[in-house]
Amino acid sequence: MKRNLIFSFLAAFFLCLPLSVAAQKQNGHAKQHKSVKKELCLQLYSVRDLVRDINKDGKAEARWTSLLSRLHDMGYTSVEAAWYDQEHGTFYNRKAKDFKADIEKAGMKVLSSHVNHGLTAEELASGDFTKALDWWKKCIADHKAAGMSYIVNPWIGLQKSIHDLDVYCRYLNAIGKMCKEAGLSFGYHNHNYEFEKVEGQVMYDYMLEHTNPEYVFFQMDMYWTVRGASSPVEYFKRYPGRFKSFHCKDHREIGQSGMVGWDAIFRNAKTAGVRYIVAEIEQCTMPVEQSVKVSAQYLLSAPFVKSSYPVAQ
Repeated sequence: MKRNLIFSFLAAFFLCLPLSVAAQKQNGHAKQHKSVKKELCLQLYSVRDLVRDINKDGKAEARWTSLLSRLHDMGYTSVEAAWYDQEHGTFYNRKAKDFKADIEKAGMKVLSSHVNHGLTAEELASGDFTKALDWWKKCIADHKAAGMSYIVNPWIGLQKSIHDLDVYCRYLNAIGKMCKEAGLSFGYHNHNYEFEKVEGQVMYDYMLEHTNPEYVFFQMDMYWTVRGASSPVEYFKRYPGRFKSFHCKDHREIGQSGMVGWDAIFRNAKTAGVRYIVAEIEQCTMPVEQSVKVSAQYLLSAPFVKSSYPVAQ
């Protein structure tokens, strides 16, 4: 009887041992992950379904401030806005200084913003975009008040002619010059249509070659570049130093599709000239917050992603 009891005890001990070791390893990984600190920005378009009609009366709602706190806890250190109202000078229905205060109270900083103000058919035809530039004066002032370092234009659409594309390049240069004079940097964010041809020339190539590096940087969206049947790394090598920002996006959660060669992209970050990386999750296979968290964990734990990307890498 005594021998049976001893045998049962030993059997139970050894059966539990693998689970105990696994649990210790898991806890170790969790602690290791928690200690990883990297500069990682989130494009707030990722959580658009959670912030629809947020702060409607101009006051910060609890669901807004608590969401920001949770994003910080996931490991995000900054945000890129996607909802700016030029008429009212607001971001997510919050005045510029209040928006900045909300983000900073959550332990993050306001880094960038996606803003678009397209040209009319008349402006394209004439090449005179003076009126459009007037719109940007208030926009730039609002972004400066919100503590932004960068403003990024995320869309101009597939242009019908080289004439129209050239007008847009001159327009982007003019906006970039205004931003620089205000102490901000101005960039352009691609989708996949930029890799189509306009009168025999690849639209993205033309934009890179006809915008002034002093005024316009490029925020390469890796997923859309791949979807445009193009190689991010090849573009880094052809146009070194032009890609100040990486938009890290995948088919769903970042790193899950196998479509984007993240390790090769980040190995060539110095050639690209990257200064900051932004996670954007456009579609999910799980609830939004979980998707945003899983994507952060991928970038935070990836050995090829550095903690930061200063000027001298």
